[in-house]
Amino acid sequence: MQVFVKDNNVDQALRVLKKKLQREGTFREMKMRRSYEKPSERRAREKAEAIRRARKAARKKAQREGLIPGPKKRVIARRAG
Repeated sequence: MQVFVKDNNVDQALRVLKKKLQREGTFREMKMRRSYEKPSERRAREKAEAIRRARKAARKKAQREGLIPGPKKRVIARRAG
């Protein structure tokens, strides 16, 4: 992984690096590896994650097909003036 520093702006480069690491899942993996996870716990966690993903996909599909209402739209109040 590479991040280029432009105009000696290290803060910007650090933000970019953190965002890339977040997308890759590196932080999540480091957190998981801090302690040992039993194989049975790992299987249970992965199964729960798969169920969560499947439910989310089914919910999105139902929203697209109009079977259930979609998420509420946020109304941004503008100042008059």
